[in-house]
Amino acid sequence: MAVVVVESPAKAKTINKYLGSDYTVLASYGHVRDLPAKDGSVDPDHGFEMKWEVASDSKKHVRAIAEALKTDDTLILATDPDREGEAISWHLKEALAASLKKGKTVRRVTFNAITKSAVSEAMAHPRDVDGPLVEAYLARRALDYLVGFNLSPVLWRKLPGARSAGRVQSVCLRLIVEREMEIEAFRAREYWTVTATLVTPRGQEFQARLTVLGGKKLDKFDLANETAAELAVQAIRSRDLSVGAVEAKPASRNPSAPFMTSTLQQEASRKFGMGAKATMSAAQRLYEAGHITYMRTDGIDMAPEAVMAARDEIKRRFGADYVPESPRMYKNKAKNAQEAHECIRPTDMSLSPDKLRAEGDQRKLYDLIWKRTIASQMAAARLERTTVDVTSADAEVMLRATGQVVTFDGFLAVYEEGRDDEDGEDSARLPQIMTGEKAGKRAVSPEQHFTQPPPRYTEATLVKRMEELGIGRPSTYASIVTTIQDRDYVRKDKGRLIPEDKGRLVTAFLSNYFRRYVEYDFTADLEEELDDISAGDRDYKEVLSRFWRDFTAALSETADLRIGEVLETINDVLAPHLYPPREDGSDPRICPTCGEGRLALKTARSGGAFIGCSNYPDCRYTRALSAPNGDETATEDRLLGQEGGDDIWLKSGRFGPYVQRGEPSEAAPKPPRASLPKGWEPEAVDLERALRLLSLPRPIGPHPDDGEPVEAGIGRYGPYVKHGRIYANLSEAEEVFTIGMNRAVEVLAQKANRGVRGTAPAALRVLGEHPDGGTVEVMAGRYGPYVKWNKVNATLPKEMTPEAVTLAQALELVAAKAAKGGKGGARRGSTRAAAAKTSATKPAKKKPAAKAGAKAGARTAAGKR
Repeated sequence: MAVVVVESPAKAKTINKYLGSDYTVLASYGHVRDLPAKDGSVDPDHGFEMKWEVASDSKKHVRAIAEALKTDDTLILATDPDREGEAISWHLKEALAASLKKGKTVRRVTFNAITKSAVSEAMAHPRDVDGPLVEAYLARRALDYLVGFNLSPVLWRKLPGARSAGRVQSVCLRLIVEREMEIEAFRAREYWTVTATLVTPRGQEFQARLTVLGGKKLDKFDLANETAAELAVQAIRSRDLSVGAVEAKPASRNPSAPFMTSTLQQEASRKFGMGAKATMSAAQRLYEAGHITYMRTDGIDMAPEAVMAARDEIKRRFGADYVPESPRMYKNKAKNAQEAHECIRPTDMSLSPDKLRAEGDQRKLYDLIWKRTIASQMAAARLERTTVDVTSADAEVMLRATGQVVTFDGFLAVYEEGRDDEDGEDSARLPQIMTGEKAGKRAVSPEQHFTQPPPRYTEATLVKRMEELGIGRPSTYASIVTTIQDRDYVRKDKGRLIPEDKGRLVTAFLSNYFRRYVEYDFTADLEEELDDISAGDRDYKEVLSRFWRDFTAALSETADLRIGEVLETINDVLAPHLYPPREDGSDPRICPTCGEGRLALKTARSGGAFIGCSNYPDCRYTRALSAPNGDETATEDRLLGQEGGDDIWLKSGRFGPYVQRGEPSEAAPKPPRASLPKGWEPEAVDLERALRLLSLPRPIGPHPDDGEPVEAGIGRYGPYVKHGRIYANLSEAEEVFTIGMNRAVEVLAQKANRGVRGTAPAALRVLGEHPDGGTVEVMAGRYGPYVKWNKVNATLPKEMTPEAVTLAQALELVAAKAAKGGKGGARRGSTRAAAAKTSATKPAKKKPAAKAGAKAGARTAAGKR
């Protein structure tokens, strides 16, 4: 028997049906090894040596495969047919080296679809692991690691609040930020159009648009205002009109190419509002169930047998007229397209969506893929496009009507591609109109328009733009778009991606100090070099060496930068956004409150950014960085009403909007105030809601056990209930105003079970034993979850959840915290002693100034894109 290894249990289950009892099919559950999340995992000084480790939750899967190989002599690696799949196979081969002793055989097979024929064909033609593909993966992984673990610490030190940078992530963020700056710099321009409702001698109406006035063809902005539009209306009304020319031309429309990864994400977004991550998740399940071909591809070619199957299905369903004379062939025009993979298509053309045993997103996505695939091999749609020119006798005025008629629907009988910008100007159906006949006027109406700024990116249009620029690859699009949202650099509002202040600052910093590394052409050229490595045309270490030489030079140039200098530079870069021109022509950086100080970008300890006055503390003017177009009025104080003789205000400060009772005075220099909780929009705050906030903390009553008061409030860390010294968080701010004693006692009891002052809190998870002895646990703390070993407490990074953290990751966090001299304890000396012993046996090596700072913590996200 042979052992077959795939990535997922779902894929294993499907393949097992086809292979039968002669094979043992096991899942690796994705990657089994990765670079440890710490500095030094890639060593540029020793030929870019990479130190891999098997993840703790992958060890049991590797052991299961090793156990199976004790009785089986052949290991067949059947992971996905792309760079990532090749890398997983290589990692498995390396991790199982001890089990692959003499006499054992290792083979690699790939299939583009999980069907019996495809799997059988692959098994009949095994090969070795592809060395150049693996080297391309190693180069990509090393580049992403080196950028993340060297550039991110520079951000942490020079730009408070920034979380990480990445080789592709930061370029993607730049696209979104620059589009937002285009929108903010945009100035709408007015223009008018004139449309007439005309009628034929037979009483049939049609619409025509003014195209010639005064004998001159109108350009878009020729009717610049209402006065010009009204003059045009009078010119039409004062003249008799007749049909000057009627031209009918046959036309045709060809179907769109079958899906690849990016176009599938775009169409799923247009038609269903699905994000890139949700689309790929549904596609992954369809692939593993054997319903579609591999879903990470930028190829649009289709296998000959699939083309013939599609043509047969078209003929059976629609008839011979819908089948073109010869099969359609498609070629990708995108930059850096790899044609090695087939398009995304159904594995069985006869399996229509109504027969698929799936629900929800999978059913919708399969319906889309099936229709697009079938349509791609259908006959073109035939149309008749008609243009009618209606003129005055003196040729001073001409109006044009356009329309079209579908004479043969062809592929439109199945599918029509969605569009990001709909334009239905030619879709109107025109009545019968003959040359020379009179055209009566029913109505003539002017319409005002304004030019529109470029639209914000959606996930789909962002992926499309990245593909056009040659940035990233099909397997990375969804993760890149997700990462910049997880980092709080970008937020999604009604499907559109909007940069947060933090994202703007990061982009401004990188564009100024690391401009080359966020340039589109540079990133695309690097992708081409990685493609050359995968083709065996370049040496991957030579690519890494050249990149590292230039990158370390750029890092060293930032070593002596001061935060104040960085902020002033960003002030200048973002000036059009932060300080737009004022209507009165005054200096936009003069403080509107004191009239003397200058406005400047400032950062808070919390990592946020705001605009403040240089005369602080004499002048306490502040406004949010993201005030619309830097509009000062966006943050003006608003009087909500009065209560008890006090004015109740809605104000905005450096930390966001807040409500305040009264104004500062000698008797009350700090009047009562309360910040708006998360989710409360300033526009929705009225007097009643403000008073509720100012009344906090709210007494609930005496605790039934000891009679001590229980109260609810909103603090620095969100909504809570309090009893004595016990604070328990609430999930929603609104609950603070409604929570009763029963619910409060329940929440407090749950917190007490997790541990309170004077008692040992219970661990959320026990991860295992530390090599030096003692248990490593995940704990819930006031400031968030952390890992604990003896007296060393290390906070989990935001992107690392208590449920997902592994023992290996926890050990790295503990070691980093101990090395920084945090809460140590008796065991900390062993860590330092080990470090001292290592340094005593090795000569000291001079490191680049910026690289030394990369030891500022082991953040998993920093090594990612």
